[in-house]
Amino acid sequence: MTIALDPSDTTPAAPGTAATPAPDTAPEPEGNFWVPEPAAPSEEGEKAEKTAGIAEGSGIAEAEEIAGAEEADPADHDPVVVQDARDFGVYARTGGWTFALKVARSVRPGGQPAEGTAARKVSARAFAALAGCSPERVMRHYKAWDMAADDGLVPQFEVLEPGADIELPDADVWLSYYTSRNSASSVRGQAISAAAEAEGIRPTKALEVAENPTALRAAILADPGTAEAARGALLDRMKEDPALQTEMARAIARTDDLKKAVASEAKVADRVGYVRQIVESGQVRTPAGQTVEAPPEVRAEAERHLSLIDELDDSEEAGEWAGEAYESVKGLVARAVEENPELRVQERRTRFYSSLQKATKVFEELTLDEVMEEEIYEEDMLQRLEALQEAIGGCIAVLRKAAPTAP
Repeated sequence: MTIALDPSDTTPAAPGTAATPAPDTAPEPEGNFWVPEPAAPSEEGEKAEKTAGIAEGSGIAEAEEIAGAEEADPADHDPVVVQDARDFGVYARTGGWTFALKVARSVRPGGQPAEGTAARKVSARAFAALAGCSPERVMRHYKAWDMAADDGLVPQFEVLEPGADIELPDADVWLSYYTSRNSASSVRGQAISAAAEAEGIRPTKALEVAENPTALRAAILADPGTAEAARGALLDRMKEDPALQTEMARAIARTDDLKKAVASEAKVADRVGYVRQIVESGQVRTPAGQTVEAPPEVRAEAERHLSLIDELDDSEEAGEWAGEAYESVKGLVARAVEENPELRVQERRTRFYSSLQKATKVFEELTLDEVMEEEIYEEDMLQRLEALQEAIGGCIAVLRKAAPTAP
């Protein structure tokens, strides 16, 4: 599309004088650029655009009414209103390219020689002063044009003269090159932009969120969908960020409700893991800690419960299902152990050894040297040890009776 620009429009405004403000869709209303006076749009093109806009915003009936109406005569309306409408039409079709062209054909960044055509151009700082905006905003438009020129979308700066008119790209391409935030040029901003592109969204959206954490917090607190997206993002981030893992674990440990919730979910996970282990490995762990081959009926019951758990939606609680599966399978395992004489004997032997090892470890940890060095003696201590001695003696006597008779 060709935008006819009147060279007289490029005459700089006096410093501090605001030009006609751009429409609401202008990126970042930090300052004002001169608004071009476009050529009158064609009758068919303008009618089609109006029809499409009305159909989208106000309903089909009104769109049809506009389509069937005759074209308005500019002479019948206030010239100021006519100019505003034409300016709006230019910006609706070209977006930020309208302003970027003014920068591209009029600005010569500092350090570049003022030779030939460039002698008529001004620095970005001077252009910003004339426009009543910041030099940074001017340079963001300049850089956007530079990137588009490298892609062959627009001409290079060198071939553009002040007041030159060219065909501008469509407005929807503008955001692919322009960013209205200084943070985009930082290492952090570049990382955010890259992540946004990987997710298929515009970098400017992600940068806006990153620069306003209070708004992000409000959205998370108010909207379950946003909270779910934040939860998923945090979990993905923690996989590669040990420091964040530590911070989250510390925060959970310091919050009683969260700590209880984690303990409850860990219990559920352990129970599901117990059932899943039987299905996947074909082995089962007995109450005493033995690992043996799972009987067919135990494995079949584990498979049945696991299939029900795996079919649950993410929104459904698995706690009750996990508890039922664990108790059912555990009961079958205990019954299988009792019904197998050899396995029953081994189970009791394992349990006895486990208890004996625990008791031995506890007794070995008693620091008897402190009894002589410090006044920690209590009569109750001696009584408990004497009772323990009697119990150990009785245990030894029972084991000796059960010992096989030597040949």
